[in-house]
Amino acid sequence: MPRILLAEDDDSLRGFLARALERAGYEVTACSDGDQAMAVLGEDWDLLLTDIVMPGADGIEVAREAAQRHPGLRIMFITGFAAVALAGDRAPAGAKVLSKPIHLREIVSEVERMMAA
Repeated sequence: MPRILLAEDDDSLRGFLARALERAGYEVTACSDGDQAMAVLGEDWDLLLTDIVMPGADGIEVAREAAQRHPGLRIMFITGFAAVALAGDRAPAGAKVLSKPIHLREIVSEVERMMAA
């Protein structure tokens, strides 16, 4: 079963995303901030799905560390601050950015596309 590391500080959205992805057949580990996500990066992941603006380490920091530890890891940002992710070279190459608000179906579809690629 593909493993997803989800980092999202909004409790409601994190719960909705985790449940939707689990129903779609993924194993999800949900973290409430960037520091929690950093703590479990040593495990094997198929996809990192992260917000950008969070307490502790931001999503870009988490993604950069994850990409360094796991070359080829798929990375997707979900954020209300898409311009932040696209500015400069902070985000890992090949990362997908989805802007909030976003429907759960759209996120699940994007995850399925990334996992199939």
